[in-house]
Amino acid sequence: QAQLVESGGGLVQPGGSLRLSCTALGVPLNHYAIGWFRQAPGKEREGVSCIVSSDGSTYYADSVKGRFTISRDKAKNTVYLQLNSLAPEATAVYYCAIDRRPQSLMSAKNRLGEALSSEDFNSWGQGTQVTVSS
Repeated sequence: QAQLVESGGGLVQPGGSLRLSCTALGVPLNHYAIGWFRQAPGKEREGVSCIVSSDGSTYYADSVKGRFTISRDKAKNTVYLQLNSLAPEATAVYYCAIDRRPQSLMSAKNRLGEALSSEDFNSWGQGTQVTVSS
Protein backbone atom coordinates (compact mmCIF):
# COMPACT_ATOMS: atom_id res chain seq x y z
CA GLN A 1 0.00 0.00 0.00
CA ALA A 2 1.51 3.30 -1.08
CA GLN A 3 1.94 6.00 1.51
CA LEU A 4 2.63 9.64 0.74
CA VAL A 5 4.11 11.99 3.29
CA GLU A 6 3.98 15.75 2.77
CA SER A 7 6.23 18.13 4.65
CA GLY A 8 7.61 21.64 4.44
CA GLY A 9 4.55 23.65 5.34
CA GLY A 10 4.55 26.39 7.93
CA LEU A 11 3.88 30.03 8.69
CA VAL A 12 5.38 32.52 6.27
CA GLN A 13 4.97 36.24 5.71
CA PRO A 14 3.45 37.58 2.50
CA GLY A 15 6.04 37.56 -0.24
CA GLY A 16 7.89 34.68 1.36
CA SER A 17 8.71 31.21 0.06
CA LEU A 18 8.32 27.61 1.10
CA ARG A 19 9.30 24.30 -0.44
CA LEU A 20 6.88 21.46 0.05
CA SER A 21 8.00 17.85 -0.24
CA CYS A 22 6.01 14.74 -1.13
CA THR A 23 7.86 11.54 -0.33
CA ALA A 24 6.50 8.13 -1.24
CA LEU A 25 6.86 4.94 0.74
CA GLY A 26 6.19 1.70 -1.08
CA VAL A 27 5.80 3.07 -4.60
CA PRO A 28 8.25 4.56 -7.11
CA LEU A 29 6.95 8.02 -7.92
CA ASN A 30 8.71 8.06 -11.27
CA HIS A 31 6.14 5.52 -12.52
CA TYR A 32 3.21 7.89 -12.11
CA ALA A 33 1.90 11.40 -12.47
CA ILE A 34 1.96 13.24 -9.15
CA GLY A 35 -0.36 16.08 -8.33
CA TRP A 36 -0.47 18.80 -5.70
CA PHE A 37 -3.82 20.06 -4.45
CA ARG A 38 -4.81 22.53 -1.78
CA GLN A 39 -7.88 23.14 0.29
CA ALA A 40 -8.60 26.30 2.19
CA PRO A 41 -11.20 26.44 4.98
CA GLY A 42 -14.69 26.51 3.54
CA LYS A 43 -13.48 26.06 -0.02
CA GLU A 44 -13.34 23.16 -2.45
CA ARG A 45 -10.12 21.30 -3.09
CA GLU A 46 -8.15 22.96 -5.88
CA GLY A 47 -5.66 21.30 -8.22
CA VAL A 48 -2.45 23.34 -8.07
CA SER A 49 0.19 21.51 -10.07
CA CYS A 50 1.10 18.18 -11.60
CA ILE A 51 4.15 16.49 -13.02
CA VAL A 52 4.27 13.47 -15.31
CA SER A 53 7.44 11.50 -14.77
CA SER A 54 7.52 9.79 -18.17
CA ASP A 55 7.87 12.99 -20.18
CA GLY A 56 8.40 15.67 -17.55
CA SER A 57 5.26 17.54 -18.60
CA THR A 58 3.79 19.83 -16.00
CA TYR A 59 0.59 21.67 -15.23
CA TYR A 60 0.01 24.77 -13.14
CA ALA A 61 -3.25 26.36 -12.16
CA ASP A 62 -3.56 29.92 -13.44
CA SER A 63 -3.60 31.16 -9.85
CA VAL A 64 -0.03 29.93 -9.26
CA LYS A 65 1.66 30.19 -12.67
CA GLY A 66 4.98 31.97 -12.47
CA ARG A 67 5.18 31.62 -8.70
CA PHE A 68 5.04 27.87 -8.00
CA THR A 69 7.41 25.28 -9.47
CA ILE A 70 7.02 21.50 -9.36
CA SER A 71 10.00 19.18 -9.63
CA ARG A 72 11.04 15.65 -8.76
CA ASP A 73 14.08 13.87 -7.39
CA LYS A 74 14.07 10.27 -8.53
CA ALA A 75 16.87 9.23 -6.16
CA LYS A 76 14.94 10.53 -3.16
CA ASN A 77 11.57 9.34 -4.52
CA THR A 78 10.27 12.81 -3.77
CA VAL A 79 8.28 15.45 -5.62
CA TYR A 80 8.69 19.07 -4.58
CA LEU A 81 6.52 22.14 -4.90
CA GLN A 82 8.39 25.43 -4.58
CA LEU A 83 6.09 28.23 -3.48
CA ASN A 84 7.35 31.76 -4.12
CA SER A 85 5.83 35.21 -3.71
CA LEU A 86 3.23 33.81 -1.37
CA ALA A 87 0.06 35.76 -0.69
CA PRO A 88 -2.49 35.25 2.09
CA GLU A 89 -4.90 33.56 -0.35
CA ALA A 90 -2.39 30.71 -0.64
CA THR A 91 -3.21 29.70 2.93
CA ALA A 92 -4.48 26.13 2.79
CA VAL A 93 -3.67 22.52 3.51
CA TYR A 94 -1.58 21.21 0.64
CA TYR A 95 -1.88 17.57 -0.41
CA CYS A 96 -0.03 15.41 -2.89
CA ALA A 97 -1.54 12.41 -4.62
CA ILE A 98 -0.75 9.75 -7.19
CA ASP A 99 -2.50 9.25 -10.53
CA ARG A 100 -2.20 5.51 -11.08
CA ARG A 101 -3.58 5.57 -14.59
CA PRO A 102 -1.22 5.41 -17.60
CA GLN A 103 0.93 8.52 -17.54
CA SER A 104 -0.01 9.30 -21.13
CA LEU A 105 -3.49 10.31 -19.94
CA MET A 106 -2.23 13.04 -17.64
CA SER A 107 0.43 14.04 -20.14
CA ALA A 108 -2.31 14.68 -22.70
CA LYS A 109 -4.28 16.76 -20.21
CA ASN A 110 -1.16 18.76 -19.34
CA ARG A 111 -0.56 19.57 -23.00
CA LEU A 112 -4.11 20.87 -23.24
CA GLY A 113 -3.79 22.81 -20.02
CA GLU A 114 -6.79 21.06 -18.52
CA ALA A 115 -7.46 21.62 -14.84
CA LEU A 116 -6.66 18.80 -12.45
CA SER A 117 -9.46 16.60 -11.21
CA SER A 118 -9.11 15.00 -7.80
CA GLU A 119 -11.06 12.04 -9.19
CA ASP A 120 -8.01 11.06 -11.27
CA PHE A 121 -5.85 10.73 -8.16
CA ASN A 122 -5.64 8.38 -5.20
CA SER A 123 -3.17 7.50 -2.45
CA TRP A 124 -3.45 10.93 -0.87
CA GLY A 125 -1.07 12.14 1.79
CA GLN A 126 -2.16 13.63 5.10
CA GLY A 127 -1.46 17.19 3.98
CA THR A 128 0.78 19.97 5.19
CA GLN A 129 -0.50 23.33 6.40
CA VAL A 130 0.67 26.51 4.69
CA THR A 131 -0.24 29.75 6.39
CA VAL A 132 0.63 33.10 4.84
CA SER A 133 0.19 35.91 7.29
CA SER A 134 1.97 38.94 8.65
